[in-house]
Amino acid sequence: MDTDTSAPKTQEFHSGFVALVGRPNVGKSTLLNACYGGKIAITGPVAQTTRRRMRAVVNTPDSQLVIVDTPGLHKPKDTLGKELNRAAIAELAEVDIASLLIDATKPVGRGDEWVARHVQESKAPYKLLVITKADLVEPEKAQAQLEAGRGLTPFDDALVLSAKEGFNVRSFVSLVSAHLPVGPRWFPEDMDVDMTDEELVAEFVREKVLLNMRQEVPHSVGVLCNDIAWAHDGHASVTCTIVVEREGQKAMVIGRKGTVIKRIGSAARVDVERLLGARVFLDLTVHVRPQWRRDQNEIRHMGLTVEE
Repeated sequence: MDTDTSAPKTQEFHSGFVALVGRPNVGKSTLLNACYGGKIAITGPVAQTTRRRMRAVVNTPDSQLVIVDTPGLHKPKDTLGKELNRAAIAELAEVDIASLLIDATKPVGRGDEWVARHVQESKAPYKLLVITKADLVEPEKAQAQLEAGRGLTPFDDALVLSAKEGFNVRSFVSLVSAHLPVGPRWFPEDMDVDMTDEELVAEFVREKVLLNMRQEVPHSVGVLCNDIAWAHDGHASVTCTIVVEREGQKAMVIGRKGTVIKRIGSAARVDVERLLGARVFLDLTVHVRPQWRRDQNEIRHMGLTVEE
């Protein structure tokens, strides 16, 4: 009996979870944004910029990647730091691909070794080494980082990229897509992130605080979005509370005659309006909660604990 081979073969569809892990400021959120094709995760120059685990859905014709941006793994100095580490490590337990990111501009050190051990212990079937910020170093330096990274633990593959310049970002998406398990499209194509509007608004405000404040303030700052209220004319009124630990920090966030908090609000409003697709009235207040980063209840109130 003849077999009809003229019909095209059905393309296998791949789907699953990809965790981005690494030390603080290695470029996890920047890579997430680059894969997503727009700004959804905040970025900044200080450690602990990423505090909330974020999952962004990236769809291609033959795959659906759920990319998980995790807090940078670091030596914790308080309860919040321990909770952020726990959140990042917890993600490695349930992903299909574990991607260890290493900054091309900084020597591979004990911190990278510590993160690599957690990647090695992960049950993820596929482990990928990613050297980031390749645009900031010579090719020889990037290659040296690649070799140093390979020496930390066995990897299934490795890639050098620059998320900021878009170099090898598509290659990253293609590579991880090919190594995801065959499966269905788990999330609707119009779903892009697993955070609420309130959580995203709080993150956008916190990012602007990080970018406008001195080095000693950002680590002490938390932000809560209290309410998003819609008016009949389609405008949104958004209220947020910026939390700091000392009165002196509150004065710095507000600034002389309110100049700093106005600058923070104006910058944040741009991202919030893009997120909500409407004009926004953004009301920011600053509260002092002493040592909130050491208080498990306050951390839980901020929504920064790991769900059991």
